[in-house]
Amino acid sequence: QNFFRYDRVFGERSTTGQVYSETSGEIVGGVCGGLNGTIFAYGQTSSGKTFTMQGSGSIEDGAAPASSLEGGGIVHMAARDIFGHIEK
Repeated sequence: QNFFRYDRVFGERSTTGQVYSETSGEIVGGVCGGLNGTIFAYGQTSSGKTFTMQGSGSIEDGAAPASSLEGGGIVHMAARDIFGHIEK
């Protein structure tokens, strides 16, 4: 018998911005502070992992302003935060 524990589970109405702010934003902040970090998507086939991480995959999809938590996937949002940190 196996038991699995999860930090968080998101429903089908959750936005990528919500997922990022509740899971990945803190990791990215730690990375900008010198820590190592990994953002790992795990789940059932066709559950939306690739879309959550990459968005639609277009450059335009990730071109939303840094203040926006929408547009692009987790990768786009993390890159915006990292480059925003560098600009400071």
